[in-house]
Amino acid sequence: MKRVAYGHKSAYQARMRAQVVLHAARGRSNARIARETGMHLDTVRRWRSRFADGRIPALADRKRSGRPARFTPLQVAQAKALACQLPAESRVPLSRWSCPELAAELTARGITGTISASTVRRWLHQDALKPWQYRSWIFITDPAFRAKAQRVLDLHARTFEDTPLGEDEYVISADEKTSIQARCRCHPTLAPGQARAMRVNHTYGRGGAVAYLAAYDVHRAQVFGRCESTTGILPFMNLVEQVMTAEPYASAKRVFFVVDNGSSHRGKKAIDRLATRFPTAVLVHTPVHASWLNQIEIFFSIVQRKVVTPNDFTDLNEVRNRLRAFEDRYNATAQPFQWRFTTSDLDDLLARIDRHEPADRQEESSIALAA
Repeated sequence: MKRVAYGHKSAYQARMRAQVVLHAARGRSNARIARETGMHLDTVRRWRSRFADGRIPALADRKRSGRPARFTPLQVAQAKALACQLPAESRVPLSRWSCPELAAELTARGITGTISASTVRRWLHQDALKPWQYRSWIFITDPAFRAKAQRVLDLHARTFEDTPLGEDEYVISADEKTSIQARCRCHPTLAPGQARAMRVNHTYGRGGAVAYLAAYDVHRAQVFGRCESTTGILPFMNLVEQVMTAEPYASAKRVFFVVDNGSSHRGKKAIDRLATRFPTAVLVHTPVHASWLNQIEIFFSIVQRKVVTPNDFTDLNEVRNRLRAFEDRYNATAQPFQWRFTTSDLDDLLARIDRHEPADRQEESSIALAA
């Protein structure tokens, strides 16, 4: 009891009740206990009486019924069920639910009376429901998805057709970043200051756009880039020539170019065109809708964050110069990306997709794979 009465970590209410008991044990009157503890006389009398009836357990708070619940469990369940439906299913002209909209809809349907958005939010939080969020997805349509994806992943791991790559074999990830604009702001951009972010004027004049083509050596972390007025077969072949005429690629045994299915390098014609121009170059396509397997996309995200955003260039020459200067800066200190997505992860991903794919689409996929 003394530990509770004078302990620094004891709860305030438990400490004061224990002091009342200790004072009473010393034979002090209720009035004196009230003066020394600063408590009301009736409070002292109540806790002495409770202790006399039930000893130490009686010093704890009794269970209280609290205010009666305004909403029944059925109403809570109906609110969660509504949140798990698309608004269009209820002919509500919304793309997704928000807590205020759900609260209004519950009242309009007569499921509940007047209810606040915070109450609805608290109910949804119990089951981690967030109907205002969404994620996009797409079914796999490429019948050879796994084989193509595995070939790219093997190249990332320096393997091709179950054979380790040699020291004179290289993997290049290439693609185009289209339409990088030169937006000349009508007022100068203000540098950040104390408690103030950088300020960029919203109004700008258009200075044209360029396409940025880049090739990234997956294992050496070196970037080759160029700016073209547009994308297409010829600009892409110019990028390939820029890589293949530089060492060590010019004298390499094989150079693998990993690309997506863009029009500049799509299909068997692109493979033959590259092999005819550079016999040691091998074009490898990612599966359809799987550009995320191409590591150049990681570099493009870096360019977007560090070079292009916020977009404030006087003209296209400044865009080109900035991109070239960034390539030099990046190549000076770059390290290969720590790619961790393996063929085992690929199998797990495909298994999860199969569990969610409708039966009719699974049948179509099986027919395509059998063909």
